[in-house]
Amino acid sequence: MWEEKDNALYRKFQFNDFSQAFAFMTRVALAAEKMNHHPRWTNVWNTVEIWLNTHDAGDVVTDKDRKLSQKIDALL
Repeated sequence: MWEEKDNALYRKFQFNDFSQAFAFMTRVALAAEKMNHHPRWTNVWNTVEIWLNTHDAGDVVTDKDRKLSQKIDALL
């Protein structure tokens, strides 16, 4: 579930292994590139953490972030 904190939408995803986590990140990267809206994220082994906010709007959460979060959820 996405939560709003520190002026960003945040969600932590856990997978069975690194390969699944990396495949997920690849799918997210393609969706983000199509939207020209790129996440801040980290990956450690099977865990991917994502923060979404809009830099052009002053690093706050906008509809663009909400739309990308929905696209990301659909990739699971």
